[in-house]
Amino acid sequence: MRTPCIRVCSLDPLTGLCTGCGRTTDEIAGWMRFSDAERDAIMDSLPARLAALAPEQIRVPETTA
Repeated sequence: MRTPCIRVCSLDPLTGLCTGCGRTTDEIAGWMRFSDAERDAIMDSLPARLAALAPEQIRVPETTA
């Protein structure tokens, strides 16, 4: 199952979006129950959601060398 989770969970208090993946808490909690079509629709909306967050709010996973 595809997931946008990057394991950097931090909720933006203004928007309620995870600054790692862009989902709402309801979307995160219900991810396993959603149909493929519902998950795809959410995934399609995530780039715009993350772009709407201020750059300093967006979290990226740390890389290990």
